[in-house]
Amino acid sequence: MSKNIKFLDLGTVEYEEAYKIQLNLFDETIQKKLNKQPTENKLLFVEHPHVYTLGKSGDFANLMISQDFLDKINATYFRTDRGGDITYHGYGQIVIYPIFDLQNFNILIKKYIYSIEEAIIRTLVEYNIIATRLPKAAGIWLTDRQRPEKICALGVRVSRGVTMHGLAFNINTNLDYFNHINPCGFTDKGVTSLKKELGKHIDIEEVKMLLKKYFSQVFSELT
Repeated sequence: MSKNIKFLDLGTVEYEEAYKIQLNLFDETIQKKLNKQPTENKLLFVEHPHVYTLGKSGDFANLMISQDFLDKINATYFRTDRGGDITYHGYGQIVIYPIFDLQNFNILIKKYIYSIEEAIIRTLVEYNIIATRLPKAAGIWLTDRQRPEKICALGVRVSRGVTMHGLAFNINTNLDYFNHINPCGFTDKGVTSLKKELGKHIDIEEVKMLLKKYFSQVFSELT
């Protein structure tokens, strides 16, 4: 069993294409487990063109615009098989898809989710931002304001101890696209980005380097 993580940067890829890539890796990892072969832990970085995705338990009513309006704002819609409700992916956002074999880390899904959240929280500390978790509200939140604002959304799928889907971290994201949905089904919470919090454009490659550092750190600490 190996705790090493292999990082792959796919660049800018349509959501459906990236879904097929991670599904192939997911299926390949499961097959290796069934054959009792060693498995790798792969983490994909990707940036998607404008798209709204709805989780398997989500409510379509949380997408508050028509197909015509989607076309107008150059966005698409995709129903997917992750957990969670509706969210937005777009330019300036780091989407993270870990294809991990949880047996390699000797953990179950609850600890896995905690660990990927922890990697984001530690990354934000590098920018002097204190983020936290909220009960019954997956993701990473900033709570030092009138209403909590999400800076990183979370939605995962786990089968036979192998993970797919993951996180969407708002860096230089155009937050206006969130105005057309109830993000993750919430009407009493908002969204934010690293750019909004710091008041300047952020070097995404710098953030990726920090994410690599803290994902490696957090998952190597697991016993």
